[in-house]
Amino acid sequence: MHETLLDLLRCPFCGTRLSLVDNEALVRSGALIESGVLGCECCAFPIVAGIPVLIADDVTRDAMHALEAGRGEEALFMLLGLDGARAEAFRALLARREPATYREALAILSLDAESDCFAYRFSDPTFVMIEGLLLAIGQQAQVVAGRMLDVGGGSGHLTRVLMDLQPADSPGTVLADLFFWKLWLATQFNAPACTPVCCDASSPLPFVSGAFSLVLLADAFPYIWHKRLAADELVRVAGPDGVVVLPHLHSALGENFSAGNTLTPGAYRDLFAPQQPRLFSDERLFTEFLDDRVVDLTRDVAPGDLGPEPSCTLVASRNPNLFRRYDVPPVQRVTGELRINPLYRIERRGHSSILTLTFPTPEYEEEFGDCRRYLPETMTIEADVSGTIRPATLGSAYEELRRRRVVIDAPRRY
Repeated sequence: MHETLLDLLRCPFCGTRLSLVDNEALVRSGALIESGVLGCECCAFPIVAGIPVLIADDVTRDAMHALEAGRGEEALFMLLGLDGARAEAFRALLARREPATYREALAILSLDAESDCFAYRFSDPTFVMIEGLLLAIGQQAQVVAGRMLDVGGGSGHLTRVLMDLQPADSPGTVLADLFFWKLWLATQFNAPACTPVCCDASSPLPFVSGAFSLVLLADAFPYIWHKRLAADELVRVAGPDGVVVLPHLHSALGENFSAGNTLTPGAYRDLFAPQQPRLFSDERLFTEFLDDRVVDLTRDVAPGDLGPEPSCTLVASRNPNLFRRYDVPPVQRVTGELRINPLYRIERRGHSSILTLTFPTPEYEEEFGDCRRYLPETMTIEADVSGTIRPATLGSAYEELRRRRVVIDAPRRY
């Protein structure tokens, strides 16, 4: 955590400024704070592994006390939810000579099927649609020049997209999530340059008003119980000039996997009325981006026009110039390392590599099977692609393999 974050943070409960407590828990290197305690006029919060934890519960309180007593690893493991065999496995992973990978750490930290969603996130259909939407909106210079916020951003997959959109002199991107272990993964692997904040989107957001030029909450809004409060907070921190983007809102009128507490499209729109929201068909956004690399934000729809579609996307902005048709060129730059999509099993035959699309579970295939619209079932590449790949290795096929996400730009040590 950089000390300048204190100018942005406010207590989610009393709304007052937060300041560093000068005690034994404080570990810093110049302006960077690795651990410590933040105090306001009503309570105190820990900073662990550079992540401020602005939550008031027993686990967070116990972690803060462990930190103050000089037991930093214990505080970290408490917040990661580790004990017993999982704690020992995690400790061994961090201690080994070869650096840990994202998927190895994820296998220990995640206890349910969400680990599959995270491991294969960079090519699932929902991610493809949302990435296309962000690449389009990111063509608006005033949007990406300001600080951006990814609420409920998990382990930073879309945070990484937002950060890639920003110019070098921008104030950066904040990743906020309820689960500390997801933020830890983001800072170690997917988005190490982001600013992580552990907080609860069902409570007031711990940020000053109007702090962000873009506020993203992807996939997660239907799972928030206090939707009215969350909507008001997203609009507040975006301010009158900001953009609020809520992709993949599960509709109460359609069928969804793990639907959450859904609303109708009209109810979602009404929650964001002060920010002049517009609704878009997810199926149309996905198809047009996939087939034509186009995101057309002039084609918003009335709630009743969505019918039984399972999900829709809401974009709220008082700037009418945002809502135009965007051509989105293919992304060819590499910010991490080129790898074969982990959904493929790789078999070597002489100098060739045979790729076979292989889903981790039947449930994953049922939910994300639309990836077959761009991922071929099998293919042969005349090269060894079992490790890191260079564009020259793939020759003239490189651009097509990137476009179809057979080859992905993965974070290092993914």
